[in-house]
Amino acid sequence: MAADYYALLGVSSSASADEIKRAFRKRARELHPDTNPDPGAHEQFKEVARAYEVLSDPERRRRYDLFGPDEPRGGGGGAGDPFSGMAGAGFGDIFDAFFGNGSPFGGGRGGRGPSGPVRGPDMEVALDLGFEEAVFGVDRDITLRVPVTCDECGGSGSKPGTSPVTCRDCGGAGQVRRVRQSILGQVVTATPCPRCGGSGQAIEDPCPSCRGEGRRTEERTWTVHVPAGVDAGTTLRLGGRGAAGPRGGPAGDLYVHLRVAASDRFTRDGVDLRTDHHLPVTAASLGATVVVETLDGDEQIAVAPGTQTGTVVRLRQKGVPVVEGRGRGDLLVTLVVDTPTDLSPAEEDLLRRLAEERGDEVAPPGQGLLSRLRSAFK
Repeated sequence: MAADYYALLGVSSSASADEIKRAFRKRARELHPDTNPDPGAHEQFKEVARAYEVLSDPERRRRYDLFGPDEPRGGGGGAGDPFSGMAGAGFGDIFDAFFGNGSPFGGGRGGRGPSGPVRGPDMEVALDLGFEEAVFGVDRDITLRVPVTCDECGGSGSKPGTSPVTCRDCGGAGQVRRVRQSILGQVVTATPCPRCGGSGQAIEDPCPSCRGEGRRTEERTWTVHVPAGVDAGTTLRLGGRGAAGPRGGPAGDLYVHLRVAASDRFTRDGVDLRTDHHLPVTAASLGATVVVETLDGDEQIAVAPGTQTGTVVRLRQKGVPVVEGRGRGDLLVTLVVDTPTDLSPAEEDLLRRLAEERGDEVAPPGQGLLSRLRSAFK
């Protein structure tokens, strides 16, 4: 069955030239071998390229609309060649035509970016916080050893009084290109020049302080602003606080991973906090005003008469602040009614009179669990 070129690109037969071009860019990104390991993607990419080749040419598109994929061909490329008219171009050349001198997939194809100093790597560090520090925010200093720009040579890597020279291996381009043959024709790949590291310049007289690296490792202290409301697992990014790039390259970023200690009073549920408050059976039965501990200090709450275990009282705006936003969550207080134990004779007498007044059935005196166990072994 003949392929439907419009369906391959995901456009209608009335699509404009710009819509066809955008559709091809999208499909090409999805099927490119550097990002799609599926063996079938390779063949699909060839089909999509063939479809775009035809539909991007107004005359060939007109003939396709009239005759389908078997339209009469001129003396250009051979039938079924997805790259006819492109002078044996490979995947790299197709992507250069659409995305410029660089792969849209980061560094999957070795990188064809412009020459220049290489950016330094990112760094990571863990920061431990107390529970309340995470809730209310805090400024904390962190100290770590990090590559920084060499003061003596200013990051050039050359001995003071000298300068880097143009790399003779790459001619200052910072890249070395290699051409190889594949089943699709020539494929051109570009990799950073191993001699100059991609900078395009070579060091003939290295700086004695950094040995031509343009950076050296030193201890630095940074202040980390932790916003209110963060939780365990949050990562903060400090731009430009990572390792300096070699030979004057820009610094990477510093990623701070937050670890938050647990609280012995509260548990966190998003921006809400939860806690338990224990009540004596008398307060739960008759009602009372009790004092509950919050992160902002003590708070009084009213306990209604007849309160049962599990009753939840909500204290609004006593929870966790919204990160970089407005407002706070709530504090949810679960009331727990404690049953009295180890009663004195007077207390037991009062409870028995209460049971008698209410008509409640209770065990007779001396018939508690311990007494029944003793009787069983007599």
